[in-house]
Amino acid sequence: MKKKLLINTLIDKLGGKFSSSLGIDVSSQRSEEIFKWFLASIFFGARISETIAVRTYKEFEKDGVIFVDKILVTGWDGLVSILDRGGYVRYDFKTATKLLEIMGNLKDNYRGDLNLLHKLSSDSKDLEKRIQNLGKGIGKVTTGIFLRELRGVWEKADPPLTPLVFTSAKNLGLVKNEGSALKELKFVWEQSKIKKGDFVNFEAALLRLGRDFCRKRKCKTCLVKKYCINPLDT
Repeated sequence: MKKKLLINTLIDKLGGKFSSSLGIDVSSQRSEEIFKWFLASIFFGARISETIAVRTYKEFEKDGVIFVDKILVTGWDGLVSILDRGGYVRYDFKTATKLLEIMGNLKDNYRGDLNLLHKLSSDSKDLEKRIQNLGKGIGKVTTGIFLRELRGVWEKADPPLTPLVFTSAKNLGLVKNEGSALKELKFVWEQSKIKKGDFVNFEAALLRLGRDFCRKRKCKTCLVKKYCINPLDT
């Protein structure tokens, strides 16, 4: 009962998929929606603030540059201009080059369709490898961000928990061992029989908790501090 109340509180206060906040519906499984989230994930995975990442995606969306072919046609100069408007000034040249490389490989190898990439992947590890092989700018962080919100949408999308999610989950006594943390957390979710949202909403809530409270040691203002087994002075 305690864990169920905790999870419901987390989802109410901090839940919500990052893709949904951008108006992207990955649950539809439509290729265009999954691509939009992929593009946004590239921005979220960069060393910039979430605010700039969101603003940049919105600028691409405003210009209709949210399709593989449209990005390729827009070209390097056009992409730099959009990135600058989003606040990507320090990384605009590098990111424009990266985007063109990624989109070119996605089109050449998978007809520009990420659903095809998933279909051709043999398992979760192969899926992660194929995504990272689309371009040098796609690392584990970006891949994890992208695939996290595709749990339950793509059969083979099952990335490990990020360090922030593991930290917050461990502080709440929901998991113990990093190596088995994802399995432990899924078990907690299934046993709690939560009626609102899904596991991804729960995971997103834990990510925000880890990012905004645990990492910054803001225990005194934490929304679920009464459940924490490892409180720290601030």
